[in-house]
Amino acid sequence: MAERIRVIVTGALGKMGSETVKAVINDEELDLAAMVDVKANGESLADIAGLKGTETNNLKVENDLDAVLARIKPDIMIDFTNPQAVFSNAKTALEKQVTCVIGTTGMNDLELKQLEKLANDNQVGVAVIPNFAIGAVLMMKFAKEAAHYFPDVEIIELHHDQKMDAPSGTAIKTAQMITENRAYQPPANAREFEKIPGSRGGNLDQVHIHSVRLPGLIAHQEVIFGGMGQGLKIRHDSYNRVGFMQGVLMVVKKMIGRQGLVYGMDNLL
Repeated sequence: MAERIRVIVTGALGKMGSETVKAVINDEELDLAAMVDVKANGESLADIAGLKGTETNNLKVENDLDAVLARIKPDIMIDFTNPQAVFSNAKTALEKQVTCVIGTTGMNDLELKQLEKLANDNQVGVAVIPNFAIGAVLMMKFAKEAAHYFPDVEIIELHHDQKMDAPSGTAIKTAQMITENRAYQPPANAREFEKIPGSRGGNLDQVHIHSVRLPGLIAHQEVIFGGMGQGLKIRHDSYNRVGFMQGVLMVVKKMIGRQGLVYGMDNLL
């Protein structure tokens, strides 16, 4: 039997982090070596995953990432923290030659370039994945294809009201993929003006992006194309966080032995 992949999860007490913990412990190829969260207060694996308190399930959530990395020496760190912490966490792990799988969005291009350099310098990998849902990756791929025929497009992304960054990483990645596959688009209406600033959303290379934040939502995105006498909508909906776990586990396994930066799950499918 092949040696199991030793994994730590940062942001383990968050909604995505706790779901990831459950997915890791139920995968025969992975070994949950540690859990980290700055809000840790003695919580155990049994508390997070709803398991009976056996010795194994009493693994505690810790709050010192440096100490955990030094002691555990894991193969992979999965990060589901927040935009303020993710870059520092990834930098710390890469410097200790730990491959990173990052689901936290909000990093800028400069930070991504720094992580790429760190990964290459330390001969490990870093995967930055805006969306782990396989359906969302297909949505982005289909949107890129459609942009060749429908260059006029806008994006509406909808998330729960606790999401900290806007627009979402998925929306940004979608807009980037669209612009790769269509000719330069000048502004459609040069005389347009906003009576209320921000009404037309953000603008990334002439792709308008609109962000909705409401309670009850999880993660949803609609890409709307318009053409002469017709329109096309491509939509993806995540109804719960379990739907992301297939992608998380796949990326963890595919990153073993890889070096450098991988941005977007489409590059690993």
